[in-house]
Amino acid sequence: MASRPIVFVSRSLPPAGINLLNTECDVRVWPTDSNITRQGMLDGVRGGVDAIVCHPPDKVDTEVLDLAGYKLKVIGTMSVGLEHLDLPEIRKRGIKVGYTPNVLTDATAEMTMALLLATSRRLQEGFSAVHEGGWGTWGGGMYLCGKQITGSVVGIVGLGRIGLAVAMRLQPFGVSQFLYSGNSAKPWASDVNAKFVKFDTLLQQSDFVIACCSMNAQNKGLFNKDAFSKMKDSAIFINTSRGVLVNQEDLYDALKSGKILAAGLDVATPEPLPKDHPLKTLKNCVITPHLGSATTQARNLMAELTAKNVLAGLKGEALPSPVP
Repeated sequence: MASRPIVFVSRSLPPAGINLLNTECDVRVWPTDSNITRQGMLDGVRGGVDAIVCHPPDKVDTEVLDLAGYKLKVIGTMSVGLEHLDLPEIRKRGIKVGYTPNVLTDATAEMTMALLLATSRRLQEGFSAVHEGGWGTWGGGMYLCGKQITGSVVGIVGLGRIGLAVAMRLQPFGVSQFLYSGNSAKPWASDVNAKFVKFDTLLQQSDFVIACCSMNAQNKGLFNKDAFSKMKDSAIFINTSRGVLVNQEDLYDALKSGKILAAGLDVATPEPLPKDHPLKTLKNCVITPHLGSATTQARNLMAELTAKNVLAGLKGEALPSPVP
């Protein structure tokens, strides 16, 4: 009887994924829900495995690949981001890679909306007032007044699946105009009556600037001192895409000086942010711990797709969702 393939999983998977893998494979799982240590990653693949299931920021590099051995056929990452994978080295060895786009679009769009509302209506400061005794000690009629979405101009940098989903959710709020920038005009922009403009034009005209673009070599640090200087003083910046899109020192300066009104971040560099990071000291910066895909539905769909990618790779079949 042929032995079952061995799969190493770097963090516990939701039931939809782990149950599927267990039906056909011998599965080794990192025993805690915390991020796997480097040594844990090395020990997990040591002696050879047929497949690896990983998550950012678990590094899969030459050292991991060497220890995993010649039997390694497929890597399934439960993510859209790929920065943790040494793709050139993986491809050189003929190993297939699957990832999980599409299934987290709605969850991430909802998280973007949550941050937009939290920053525009100053919810973080409101929560603090309730818990710290500030409620009822209003300093005038403008106490904790925020910014309305109704009648605003919303700029979306990257009108892909998530960008479009965000715009569709914002439509009922009475946005006056959607602007978007990117590599090219998108035919689906007409679904939300969005206008394709240059990046600088978007920065200058938008009341809300939302980063929904994917990460590449050209847009690393895209939101920097120059970009923030072109935004309205009343503008709010939201990022649920990638932390490396933002120069965080420049963002801190822009928020601290009042060059922009507020920011909402679900992603950062590094993750987690150090406890003493300057952005954490600002009342006008709402930071969440990368919760974009954190719904039960999305995580189970991601886990299921990851398992299907791995099982297909083990059988020599086409992956349902291969990395391009």
